[in-house]
Amino acid sequence: MKLAILSDLHANRQATEAVWEHATQQGCERTVLLGDYVDYGADPVWVLDFVQQRVQEGAIALKGNHDDAIRHEGSHNMGEHVQESLVWTRQQLSSAHVAFIESLPLVAELDDCHFAHANLHAPSQWGYLDGRMEAVRSMQVSAHPFAFCGHMHQPCLYHLSAAGKSGEFSPVDGTPIILSPMRRWLAIPGSVGQPRDGNPAACYAMFDTSSKQLTFHRVPYDHERAAQRIIDAGLPMFLAQRLRDGR
Repeated sequence: MKLAILSDLHANRQATEAVWEHATQQGCERTVLLGDYVDYGADPVWVLDFVQQRVQEGAIALKGNHDDAIRHEGSHNMGEHVQESLVWTRQQLSSAHVAFIESLPLVAELDDCHFAHANLHAPSQWGYLDGRMEAVRSMQVSAHPFAFCGHMHQPCLYHLSAAGKSGEFSPVDGTPIILSPMRRWLAIPGSVGQPRDGNPAACYAMFDTSSKQLTFHRVPYDHERAAQRIIDAGLPMFLAQRLRDGR
């Protein structure tokens, strides 16, 4: 089964549409959505409707920290730069959208795979997998050999041997990687809606559960249009510039 793994859509309709078209062309059979559907971008309603449609079709959808902050702002240590977009986002959402967000789990499992937005060792605390040490913590607590997390906005792949030796590398766009069953793996697919590695192209990953082949993809999209949508909505200018710079 080919799993399309999408994370951090961040209310970016243009990026989400481009990634979904690409994943469909790649033969996606099921979708996993790792959270952060809202905030930063100008189309939270459209993106949440997209996520709900995928769930109706059998997708797995998890809650991210920005999603959780829609109702539980006080439990998140987000900077002042996030507050304006969060307030605006809340004003756009219906009670049904908020209820859908509240219903989402923090973690999920499917066959040999384990999923979370931030990490697997403390998913409700939203800590970043910002290095090998944190990635190893999540790989060690999982009962599954293949883990997938979002939150970092930059694609990365970690591995851990049976002897405890760990490693990491930055994947190459479109290059398949066979995940050896002799190791544990943790993949971060990067962000659909707000990449931060200097490349504005949207990120996602495709995992073939039969062949254990993982492919990271970059999908160019009309980021200028997405940036203009942010400006037209009256959201902070730096959020539009992030899409242009990919940072």
